[in-house]
Amino acid sequence: MAFEMILVAYALGFVAARIGLPPLVGYLGAGFVLHEMGHDTSEGLEAIADLGVLLLLFGIGLKLRPATLTKPVVWASTVAHTLIASLILGGALLAAKVLGLRLAEELDVGQALLLGFALSFSSTVAAVKAIEDRSESAALAGQIAVGILVIQDIFAVGYLAFATGEPPSPWAPLVVAAILLLRPVYGWLITHTGHGELFALLGIALAAGVGAAGFELVGLEPDLGALVVGISVSGHPRSGELADRILSLKDLLLIGFFLSIGLAGAPPPIAWGIAAGLILLIPVQALAFLVLITRFRLRSRTALNASLALATYSEFGLIVGLAAAAAGDIDERWMAALAIAVGFSFVAAALLGRWRQGIYRIAGPLMRALERHPLAPEDSLIDIADAKVIVFGMGRVGEGAYDEIVRRRGEEVVGVDRKEEVAGAQRAAGRNVVRGDALDSDFWDRIRFHEDLELVIVALNSHAANMECVARARANRPAARVAAIAAYPDEVAQLRRAGVTVARNLYEEAGQALADDALSILEGQEIKTLGGAPATPGPI
Repeated sequence: MAFEMILVAYALGFVAARIGLPPLVGYLGAGFVLHEMGHDTSEGLEAIADLGVLLLLFGIGLKLRPATLTKPVVWASTVAHTLIASLILGGALLAAKVLGLRLAEELDVGQALLLGFALSFSSTVAAVKAIEDRSESAALAGQIAVGILVIQDIFAVGYLAFATGEPPSPWAPLVVAAILLLRPVYGWLITHTGHGELFALLGIALAAGVGAAGFELVGLEPDLGALVVGISVSGHPRSGELADRILSLKDLLLIGFFLSIGLAGAPPPIAWGIAAGLILLIPVQALAFLVLITRFRLRSRTALNASLALATYSEFGLIVGLAAAAAGDIDERWMAALAIAVGFSFVAAALLGRWRQGIYRIAGPLMRALERHPLAPEDSLIDIADAKVIVFGMGRVGEGAYDEIVRRRGEEVVGVDRKEEVAGAQRAAGRNVVRGDALDSDFWDRIRFHEDLELVIVALNSHAANMECVARARANRPAARVAAIAAYPDEVAQLRRAGVTVARNLYEEAGQALADDALSILEGQEIKTLGGAPATPGPI
């Protein structure tokens, strides 16, 4: 039976990917297909799904800066959107009652607003997965979206404590404080654990064994605990490496989460009708976020990216709905409609995310009319008109490329990185680096380039991001030559087909360089370091 589930999940995930949708859409469909084949959810699958969600939240916590949560654009937008969405969705349900729609007939105003509140949350799992798939975890839009998700989760935890009549343990503040005070211990473990499977196991232990278990012990949501522990170590130098280490495992385990939605069973026809109406309201949810976020002097493009990531209904909303049903506040039959709305909102969000470039091309002028000027400094435009060479991605590879260009061509190069802390550290080291997101179309539309831009070097942290950056560079500066890195031979071929002049396999080139230097030692030749200084050969 497990083999059937794996095969069906892979097959439908593959089909979804081939037609340009995220594989998670296929996994959702696979759940319904497997249910019709006689499969059902199980404790084992639920455990896998839960661990996947914990690792997802822990991973995003590793990339989230605590200061993000204190920004007015995050907390004020969340409060305002929760109120607005609750009223709009609750009003829509009352309208369905007036129209005589079965299941809505027995709703009163309080019940309709409670359902609206449950539907006002965005899916943490789907939103974070979409943000990561687009390599936007460190982008401003991604940070804002995740911050809003965290505040929403806090609201949900507060309601659950109120609805169940079981507030968190009196020991909760002490336990949470203890978890945060142990941050130096986590840091020491991260520093002194190696780079292999033990490092990945440390991530699982921190997410599930410390954060989730600690929070659950005192009546708090385990998911929130994993996120908090991730945030607590987000400033560690190896936090990015830890996030990368658990990435593949997390993605694999999350398949269980999406399968479990469909495996829950086929709802009655009336639930499908109500869910379809709720799906049609998702663009209204996104529009509300768009308007609210632009009130804080952020560009409409940034607001759109964050809004579309949040254009879902939440699995947390199901938990809130279950608590309300258990308390007798709503009819249990509403749970089927909520489950369908949540599941298919993931599909709607995936489609909106896929069409976001087209949406902005069509509605861009209207969206830009919402902007308030002057723009916030963190989202303002960039002038790099003095540079003939641009390096996108100032990690170790980009930094090395930058230094080599300066050595050979002088100060006619600029580095671009979407993380302000990276850009700031590079500027402190004397390099000309600005903050910018190469995957943001507004970056390319509004930036001032040198008239004779000669070369664009692409060294971002994923192949998908590199391909997207290459496409934008070719579209906006077709005369400039493009160089990019890859990790596998097939990726090199894809880059060359995309118009890259120079595509290098990072690991293959590193091996060749290592062998070249080693042979130079044997032949008694002087080895040059990247900066041009001679290296001292040692014994081999």
